[in-house]
Amino acid sequence: MRLSRYFLPTLKENPAEAQIVSHRLMLRAGLVRQTAAGIYAWLPLGLAVLRNIEKIVREEQARAGAIELLMPTIQSADLWRQSGRFDAYGPEMLRIVDRHERDMLYGPTNEEMITEIFKGAVKSYRDLPRNLFHIQWKFRDEIRPRFGVMRGREFLMKDGYSFDLDVESARRAYRKMFVSYLRTFDRLGLRAIPMAADTGPIGGDMSHEFIILAETGESAVFCHRDLVDMPVPGDDIDYDGDLEPVIRARTELYAATDEKHDPAAFEAVPEDKRLSARGIEVGHIFFFGTKYSAAMGCVVSGPDGRDTPLQMGSYGIGVARLVGGIIEASHDDAGIIWPDAVAPFKVGLVNLKSGDAETDAACATLYDKLQAAGVTVLYDDTDERAGAKFSTMDLIGLPWQLVVGPRGLKSGVVELKRRATGEKEELSPEAALAKISGN
Repeated sequence: MRLSRYFLPTLKENPAEAQIVSHRLMLRAGLVRQTAAGIYAWLPLGLAVLRNIEKIVREEQARAGAIELLMPTIQSADLWRQSGRFDAYGPEMLRIVDRHERDMLYGPTNEEMITEIFKGAVKSYRDLPRNLFHIQWKFRDEIRPRFGVMRGREFLMKDGYSFDLDVESARRAYRKMFVSYLRTFDRLGLRAIPMAADTGPIGGDMSHEFIILAETGESAVFCHRDLVDMPVPGDDIDYDGDLEPVIRARTELYAATDEKHDPAAFEAVPEDKRLSARGIEVGHIFFFGTKYSAAMGCVVSGPDGRDTPLQMGSYGIGVARLVGGIIEASHDDAGIIWPDAVAPFKVGLVNLKSGDAETDAACATLYDKLQAAGVTVLYDDTDERAGAKFSTMDLIGLPWQLVVGPRGLKSGVVELKRRATGEKEELSPEAALAKISGN
């Protein structure tokens, strides 16, 4: 993509309304624009990051055996009355009355709807287990939305739901999602620590939050230091095998947010292994048994012929929130530092003298070769001064910057910069292409 044809409305100054780093940088780098309190339009650069995160989430959900569908944003209040949550949920739910005077709502979550869908389709234990998920916009009418996409009112979320015949099968489903989440966040360039959590309005008796460490995190967290560097299960993980050792290795070590923190238990951790930090929740998983299936009549005929309420769990990942979370965990004074897996473009190609025939030709050749190699590239072909171009590239945080100018071309070299480290080297154009394509 040529920058001269792209829509990238960057800002030079920090917006006054932005209180945290991710909000400031998302506005300055042209990822989002606020349209109402807690509601944002995703601009092209931000949307590209969002789609890359979605892709990884989908791949890891599929690897763990989950199946994607898509449910609507608007739900019937009657479903929530069946579960008993319509009146209990609170003012965060946006309630709507349609033209026929029917009570509707903008879904904050989908336990009721997925239970109703499953109830109408599955009648026998032979059709179990199943895990269904979707990636959909939600709305929760926060009384004080703040921190940009970290605590907005409208947000994109992956929510999944498991259905099993008995408790042990449901716990196996829970363990699969636990491991899947570890892998998902690792692929996003994050190290997420699972921590025991309250179930809140979702309900249930088993729940874990997945927390990434960041200085500007919303929660105080306390954990065993070994959890930070514990290796994540690899591509060869067998989801149908025994996952309990993976879970046990993480849940036997102390880890809690301030809500669940037990100072006495934390004191029992060796002093050199105690880690107190700030964290951001990016995922949450729940096992809530028959809370919804019993209330809504979601039953199947068991092996004994009797109707059995299904054991259920739900599993959420804050897809939009992850954009902010990644920035909080990966930035410097100059701007964002995107992990390769989610970067909107892999390379920023900088033409230091647009209009110079030799420089334009060299950039055009590199641009074509990068695209032919399947490398996403943002080509700054504008007539801005060099300093402004460098500032923009650092701000938007693409993993590689490939800088081409008349002086370097006379010596047969271009400059290649790695954004994460700031390391620069002069290489031949062919060597630079090979290095970028090989990473």
